[in-house]
Amino acid sequence: MKTLDVITIGRSSVDLYGAQVGGRLEDMASFNKYIGGSPTNMACGTARLGLKPGLITRVGDEHMGRFVREELERHGVDTTGVKTDPERLTALVLLGIRDQEQFPLIFYRENCADMALSEEDIDPDFIASAKAVVATGTHLSHQQTEAAVIKALKLARESGGQTALDIDYRPNLWGLSGHGDGENRFIASDKVTEKLQSTLHLFDLIVGTEEEFHIAGGSTDTIEALRNVRKVSDATLVCKRGPMGASAFEGAIPDSLDDGISGPGFPIEVFNVLGAGDGFMSGLLKGWITGEDWVTSLTYANACGAFAVSRHGCTPAYPSWEELQFFLKRGVKRKDLRNDPALEQIHWSSNRQRMHGGDWSTMRVFAFDHRIQLEQMAAETGADPERIGTFKKLCLDAALKVADGQEGYGILCDSRLGREALYQAAGSGLWIGHPVEWPSSRPLSLEPEIGPDFGGLADWPVEHVVKVLCFYHPDDTDTMKQQQEDVLKRLFAACRRNRLEMLLEIIPSKVAEINDDTTATVIRRMYEIGIYPDWWKLEPMTSRAAWSKACAAITDNDPGTRGIVVLGLDTPEDQLSASFCEAAQFDLVKGFAVGRTIFGSAARKWMSGDITDAEAVADMTGRFERLCRVWDNARAKALASESEGIPA
Repeated sequence: MKTLDVITIGRSSVDLYGAQVGGRLEDMASFNKYIGGSPTNMACGTARLGLKPGLITRVGDEHMGRFVREELERHGVDTTGVKTDPERLTALVLLGIRDQEQFPLIFYRENCADMALSEEDIDPDFIASAKAVVATGTHLSHQQTEAAVIKALKLARESGGQTALDIDYRPNLWGLSGHGDGENRFIASDKVTEKLQSTLHLFDLIVGTEEEFHIAGGSTDTIEALRNVRKVSDATLVCKRGPMGASAFEGAIPDSLDDGISGPGFPIEVFNVLGAGDGFMSGLLKGWITGEDWVTSLTYANACGAFAVSRHGCTPAYPSWEELQFFLKRGVKRKDLRNDPALEQIHWSSNRQRMHGGDWSTMRVFAFDHRIQLEQMAAETGADPERIGTFKKLCLDAALKVADGQEGYGILCDSRLGREALYQAAGSGLWIGHPVEWPSSRPLSLEPEIGPDFGGLADWPVEHVVKVLCFYHPDDTDTMKQQQEDVLKRLFAACRRNRLEMLLEIIPSKVAEINDDTTATVIRRMYEIGIYPDWWKLEPMTSRAAWSKACAAITDNDPGTRGIVVLGLDTPEDQLSASFCEAAQFDLVKGFAVGRTIFGSAARKWMSGDITDAEAVADMTGRFERLCRVWDNARAKALASESEGIPA
């Protein structure tokens, strides 16, 4: 049985992408880190489009190799064929965007892991599990990697699979030019042409630019080159033509490229051509493997290429299936797609689950990001304020004990008093929320570390979720609203710029009287001013009407939201239980984020010296566990009532 749609084979690297656009690579001051390499890009690109891909490659036994593997898994790529090479380093590529025509890049591939791929790495059962195997040209450039590719292709054909080649010609990776010539896309070479032509009969689909068909066909006349390829291969040939789209040829090659099968092109701004071919190939594979006609397949391909051309990076630029469908239905509203708000919101919301990993369909969050409250406790008990950081590490210990390695657990912790706890939480598997607001500020102001330009967020780990609490009420004065909204809008923009998720906490009841419409009104206002939080943190409402209106306000504006967590407000456990039961009736409410109800008693006793570290952890562990059970039971009861058709 074919459990995978496609397996790609070949290069896998880490792309270090110059963050500054319009300058020389020599002058880049910072770099963004992405996964790269054509087969790796295509595996992730097809996964975003809903296919089930696998990858065959090698990575190093080091941080970059683990990064590649983890990113593949986050995207849903089967990594069975990704081998860890203890002797070699993962390949690196440095890239930049100089202008719309110059894209300097340097390949660091000397004896890299993926070029050690061998026939022993090709598992016949793994190959047989896929409907198609896709190879790229670079791995035909060396005897050992070529043997691995040929074995995979032959096994695919024997097991009834299809085969495809992305020519992906890089002259310097064939040893035809120096390290500083990575941008060069064409150098004529009889040796390369001969090598490619010796394998072309193994493919059902061959894809390349005009220059790539020039090298495959041994002629700089595109029609002649295509005809030369046709002499040795019956494959469907797809020739990419840049802004003119692409043409597919199933049989004899006509006298003009315009006479091939084509799909509609998309008039967009050329911002970054690097990785555009892999985006194109991802869309083409989506159509080809699912049995679409060539016009539809080329439409997918051209659209995916357009996304890549208009955005920074390779894999991060590729669309989700939801995004692609939206784009094809709505069309181009502005040529610089990366600045289209509606498109970018869908791109963000439909891809972030894979970006940050984890299953957050249930959220059990221990919130100990409190600052003023703990400082007050320290003052009241005569404890050294420096001990607050130690206590927060005990809170983390309790959270980790309850989580016990399971998904769906998290913490809220600040970096001013809880920095060491935040450091220890990194990589633990916990969801991590990190507050930015200055405690109790109204109008909203932020912690000094964020900086007046919000540049401090650039220093945050991407796994941290930016949490901001705003005391906002619909009856606020216009001046108060504007001051708070200005901060929130700037913060939201800074979060997206730094690829950080955002949690917006609103507590209108601390400002003025509330009713069933209050929270929903605030939520709708946030969307009106262009703020799309990934998470909402809402106070424990006991009215079903209030919850219903709040949930509707979110789904009406952002159906791709992560969801809602319920805050505690130092509410006793029995009262929280009642609010959990009400909130659990709504699927959009994923769980809770509660603090003082869990740590309040232990903190006071510990700071007074009445209990030990172990006793404090045990007390908080017990309280956190009880709240988790209360939530899980409330959700289970709601689901049972729903399945039985009984009003909860």
